[in-house]
Amino acid sequence: MFVFSADAWMRFVAKPLIFLVCLVPFGLLFYGALIGDLGPNPVERVTDITGQWGLRFLLLTLAISPMRRLTGWIWLLRFRRMLGLFVFFYISLHFLTWLWLDQELIWGNVIADIAKRPFVTFGFAAWLLLLPLTVTSTRGMMRRLGRNWQRLHRAIYAIAILGVLHYIWLVKADLLQPLIYASVLASLLLVRWKPQWLRRSTQANSLANAR
Repeated sequence: MFVFSADAWMRFVAKPLIFLVCLVPFGLLFYGALIGDLGPNPVERVTDITGQWGLRFLLLTLAISPMRRLTGWIWLLRFRRMLGLFVFFYISLHFLTWLWLDQELIWGNVIADIAKRPFVTFGFAAWLLLLPLTVTSTRGMMRRLGRNWQRLHRAIYAIAILGVLHYIWLVKADLLQPLIYASVLASLLLVRWKPQWLRRSTQANSLANAR
């Protein structure tokens, strides 16, 4: 009887399955476009869905490390790069929908929109910051950049903050859903930085007691 090793199971079963699950929102959106079932404003529908899923995958990516720390499940880290690439995939679809279908590639209007409307500015800045993270996501780039790779990829926190601000500023009226995203992000940031704060506090107390 053939038995999968843990590594083989992860490579040939778990990762392909997660990959397909991550494509489901895009597949449903594509199918809706084919049958003409995107509502009275298809461009707005596509923009909204791609943007929301990009933000969801971003928060899920940020949740990997805290979940690993709390559960001890090291294998979670093996999904982080894939989820990060799906962040770029959905955010890029969101950006291209606005650029191509909404602004119709009229560059004067594009530049004016980025300069005048804060939510567009935040969103565009988040996408720009996401570009170098995507380009340097490979193991080869990790080796080449060394410690600088980790410093660069800390920009993911700024991207998440900009993404949430982009959504809050866009909605303006019904803030319930954007505030849910903001609360999740705040919780993840608290979990991320609390251990560092505790370590610094413990070290300071140890030094004080030593004196």
